[in-house]
Amino acid sequence: MIARVWSARTSESLLQPYLDHLTGNVVPQLRALTGFAGFTVFTRRTGGEIEVVVTTIWDSLEKITAFAGIDVEAAVVPPEAAALLTSFDHRVRHYDVALGA
Repeated sequence: MIARVWSARTSESLLQPYLDHLTGNVVPQLRALTGFAGFTVFTRRTGGEIEVVVTTIWDSLEKITAFAGIDVEAAVVPPEAAALLTSFDHRVRHYDVALGA
């Protein structure tokens, strides 16, 4: 299993619309993809913003490539999601899942 980790920042007022976008649009699209195994979203208040960390879990790097394209570390951020963020990573990080429950 591979974890794909990405982070962004948003404002307090845009956090819920961003989370709604994730659950209403992004997650259903991901669930339709072969190899997608789950996700988590972490948030924390830092300064005047909210940091958002999204982790998706995949069966393999090959399945991530089918989703993200040949530049597998490029972030996939649709314009409607980007509009709800004040900043975001343009690159993601991948980790082998060593333990999980």
